[in-house]
Amino acid sequence: MAIHIGRREFIAALGSAAAWPLAVRAQQRGHVPSIGIVDDAPMWQSFRQALRELGYAEGQSVNYEYRYSKGEPERLAAVVGELIRRPVDLVAVYGTPPTQAAKAATTTIPIVMVGVADPVRAGLVASLARPGGNITGNTVLSPDLGAKRLQLLREAIPMVARVAYLTNPDNAATLDVLAELKLAAAAAGMALIGVGFGSATSFDEALVVMLRERTEVLLVSNDPLHQLHAGRIIDSLAKNRIPGMFQSKENVAAGGLIAYGASLPDLFRRAAAYVHRILMGTKPADLPVELPTKFDLAINLKTARALGLDLPPLLVARADEVIE
Repeated sequence: MAIHIGRREFIAALGSAAAWPLAVRAQQRGHVPSIGIVDDAPMWQSFRQALRELGYAEGQSVNYEYRYSKGEPERLAAVVGELIRRPVDLVAVYGTPPTQAAKAATTTIPIVMVGVADPVRAGLVASLARPGGNITGNTVLSPDLGAKRLQLLREAIPMVARVAYLTNPDNAATLDVLAELKLAAAAAGMALIGVGFGSATSFDEALVVMLRERTEVLLVSNDPLHQLHAGRIIDSLAKNRIPGMFQSKENVAAGGLIAYGASLPDLFRRAAAYVHRILMGTKPADLPVELPTKFDLAINLKTARALGLDLPPLLVARADEVIE
């Protein structure tokens, strides 16, 4: 699908100093643009760093407003509403549910979404090429990603037969991925089940289901709630000696076994380029939604040894990052 913004164009935007005129004009007008961020976390550092490289100095040429849902879906509407009423000049959100909450809260304030699974199916944009409305950003949507993850899993653990995928019932995107994974798993000769984890208090129930179903490997999404509780998930998997396959290398650095997926740091950096262009006057409707261009394969050999797994040298050699 040749419908995303060219990588060369975005790199040029990130490498330019074109943000400085905006900073000067903002100071002259006495208005410093404010960006509302929902559920700030370490992964947002790449976003702020990219804006600094574009010339946005916090407290001088840009301000950040933070609100937190604490992983509680029912709080999302309230915290986004607070940002809109502030008001901020732009809202930046990660994942499908926060973006849906932002869309419901405003049709005028620009929204930059990061790492949404399928923004068209989720009703966030009219199309990737012509998003329309006040929302644009990037997506983790990639053809055959589920099949590729299962292929890598089979390489890592050849005899794997029973796999679980962690879903969030409040995030329809995870349910769509589950349906795709089931088809890919059937073709690969694996049994795959969905295990729901939709609130801070429901992970223990999810763990019971995994153990009852004799889960051999757990696939974890990049759902914002799951990422908020990634440490808890990783600790539970280690305690029960269940390998975990994630989508971001940050989870592997924290103790997960293996990860393959769109690079989150890259997605957040590229979201900053959208913010820059919008603050410079471009309408979100005129900025096509971008597909991921960088994928990371990460492996934690320390975790593999703890699980008694001997990973193939050729697979380890292909990894972008290996934790010893």
